[in-house]
Amino acid sequence: VLSLILMLSQSVASLPLAEDERRFPSIGRAAQENEIQAWDIAIGPTGMELPAGSGSVASGAKLYAVQCAYCHGKSGTEGPDHRLVGGQGTLTGKKPIKTIGSYWPYVTTLYDYIARAMPFLTPGSLTPDQVYAVTAYLLQLNGIIEADTVIGNENLASIKMPNRDGFVPDS
Repeated sequence: VLSLILMLSQSVASLPLAEDERRFPSIGRAAQENEIQAWDIAIGPTGMELPAGSGSVASGAKLYAVQCAYCHGKSGTEGPDHRLVGGQGTLTGKKPIKTIGSYWPYVTTLYDYIARAMPFLTPGSLTPDQVYAVTAYLLQLNGIIEADTVIGNENLASIKMPNRDGFVPDS
């Protein structure tokens, strides 16, 4: 098989092609704007892509108990899956605890992750208001916002995560 591949590649290479066709074969086509938009679904640090909506810590607590506690535990620390709460001050130690409150740099990308990947058994099933509520509850558990806070597309990006400056920007 390898000798056949080598023979075919040598045959193709010997075909007369213009110089730029050899360097840039015309394979495929340029993506159309609507195709790019369909793939451009991430919510970045500025939050400009956030959907309209809002959620409170109180409503997030109720939703968390139903949708999240099974995997992450009642308080976000004791579940069989990743710990979500605590860990502040441990990142430089021998056993860093990476949680929302200790590691995550931007709250907007936390929202994005919850919206697209959670809950585990039905990812993407939460409404924007539900994602804002769960995000608010998790931020409150980590001591980042107060218990009476309502977050939404208008104020989410303004919340500074404790480890925001702990990452080096990629040029």
